[in-house]
Amino acid sequence: MQIEAAELKAARDRLVRVQGQIGGIVKMLDEGRDCTELLTQLSAASTALTRAGFTIIATGMRHCANDQTGETDRAMLEKAFMSLA
Repeated sequence: MQIEAAELKAARDRLVRVQGQIGGIVKMLDEGRDCTELLTQLSAASTALTRAGFTIIATGMRHCANDQTGETDRAMLEKAFMSLA
């Protein structure tokens, strides 16, 4: 299954921001910044990463729910869902 890039643009944009946040966190560590600031930024990056992941999963699940004729295929959906475990 391939998903159109346009459908995942929001998730991709969020991941790019997370990538920048991680770079900033590494720089903060190197600079010896306050632990509270570090934890705040780490929490924000973690939340953004989780949200991007859920967006990708939800989009994938929506595509997996239908067979080639567009009918809902419960077995395909269950298989996709179980692959997340």
